[in-house]
Amino acid sequence: MPFDAIFMTALAGELRDKLVGGKVDKLYQPARDEAVLHMRAGRDNVRLLLSASPAHPRAQLTKVPRENPETPPMFCMLLRKHFTGARLLELAQPSMERLLDFRFETLDELGDRVERRLVLECIGRKSNLIMLDGAGRITDCMRRADGDLSVKRPVMPGLYYQLPEPTGRLDPAAMAPPELEAHILASAPEGDGQDKWLLDSFNGLSPLIARELVFQGGGTREGLAERFRLLMERVRAGDYTPTVLIRDGKPIDFTFMPVLQYGPKVELKRYPAFSALLDDFYEQKEAQERVKQRGQDFIRSVTQARNRTAKKIANQEGDLAKTAGREQLRQFGDIITTNFHQMNRGQTVLRAQNYYDSEAKDVDIPLDPLLTPQQNAAKYYKDYKKAQKAEEMLAIQLEKNRVELDYLDSVLQMITLSEGDRDLQEIRQELMDNGYLKQHKKKMTAKGRVKVVHAKPMEFRSSAGLTILVGKNNSQNDRLTLKDADKRDLWLHAQKLHGSHVILKTGGAEPDQRSLTEAATLAAWFSQGRESGQVPVDFTPVKVVKKPAGAKPGYVIYNTYRTVYVTPSEELVRSLRGGKKEGGGARHD
Repeated sequence: MPFDAIFMTALAGELRDKLVGGKVDKLYQPARDEAVLHMRAGRDNVRLLLSASPAHPRAQLTKVPRENPETPPMFCMLLRKHFTGARLLELAQPSMERLLDFRFETLDELGDRVERRLVLECIGRKSNLIMLDGAGRITDCMRRADGDLSVKRPVMPGLYYQLPEPTGRLDPAAMAPPELEAHILASAPEGDGQDKWLLDSFNGLSPLIARELVFQGGGTREGLAERFRLLMERVRAGDYTPTVLIRDGKPIDFTFMPVLQYGPKVELKRYPAFSALLDDFYEQKEAQERVKQRGQDFIRSVTQARNRTAKKIANQEGDLAKTAGREQLRQFGDIITTNFHQMNRGQTVLRAQNYYDSEAKDVDIPLDPLLTPQQNAAKYYKDYKKAQKAEEMLAIQLEKNRVELDYLDSVLQMITLSEGDRDLQEIRQELMDNGYLKQHKKKMTAKGRVKVVHAKPMEFRSSAGLTILVGKNNSQNDRLTLKDADKRDLWLHAQKLHGSHVILKTGGAEPDQRSLTEAATLAAWFSQGRESGQVPVDFTPVKVVKKPAGAKPGYVIYNTYRTVYVTPSEELVRSLRGGKKEGGGARHD
């Protein structure tokens, strides 16, 4: 895991500088293993994310919006009770441990000043966020571990908090440089196996950093000792460089220093702050994981329905191909009828001249020996009519099933754009309304009305300050395009690809070219063409976009349009959502 203890030390320094003395205004728990503290730090309002996710535990300042559940979990209610209005006094980290201890001062029920603590342990599947009172007793925690689960270290309300069990490895930060070098020179192996030895011997290192020390040390004990000494000097001086490793355009890892072991195959992208790095690294990955976890039930149902429909289409296309030879059936019937005079009952084959053939060659026509010549002719005519009717029916069914397959593909595409429970609930309701999921009992409001879930579209701001709205599912696309948008606004969509409806708010004015390009880039990014080099995006006034009667959600038609070609850019998408200015290029038709 790249989030090692040294990275935690670097991040703790960043958080300490920003947050100590800050006051907690609000607290939320957007996910089972995440808490977000809205704090007033100096003149800034910031959001502190404390994640005890087994896959991505961390603490950071975040600008990524997270959707909160309608009913706060009990742990969230306890957080609010004990930490709303609390002031952060200290942020501590045990040396070379992936643990942060936030010490707050607040008022108790009697109005007396008391201390409260939040301890975040980032230790893989045992990661936890633990509330402590002033005496160090556990008030509650995200993951309870009683004596049966953790004999050595139970974590339960009412018990005194204990630090995680020591690993038995050395703390390099507690060793003087000569002592550290002497230990490496005396104990480290030469050549292969040095990285494993480092991980087994010292606390605080990730496999990435262990490999980097070995790489820079050249495989010798002396080189390794020198590189480790320089690393610890960097740690003591607080000399860190937030860095993401990018391969083939995708982030693969992050760390606190430049990494050279991969050579030119991996790009190093530096960030101004660790929190910004973590927002960028985890935003899309965690959004996809949340969608996968929360929408697992209907993702499976939609995928199964999609695969069934695709299989049905393949079978129908095969049946349709068989009807292509139906004209020969009619011709055989005609030839039999012409040759009644030379046929006998019980005959299995009729050899006769094929007057439909340009060369009038003879043809062998299979016969049913149990039928008369007249009945054999009638059977061929009947099979011809049957094939003709089958072609008509198969064409209708194929069109219907292709529309259904297209719709189900669009639903699977839209699920990837979901940002929270409301988006998923809206898609789930859409699937229930269209018969793909079983109808659940609908929630009612306090006034006895059916509770309707409407998530908001994504909102962006162009460089010129124009609002750009992006739908996240088919129902939202319909509502955004057909109800909410001004008829004079511009509508954009990736050409012949599943994706979001995008509205560029113009109020009837002619938009500037840059805003149009940015809106088109959003349409390309939030579509199946995300990974493409260039994507054609159609744009047209909202007033010309129509929905055919009885069409599936999200399906519209338009005849008048222009096309712009853009390159999907995640960096541009981020900047537009953050309101920053960023350039982009396009080719117009």
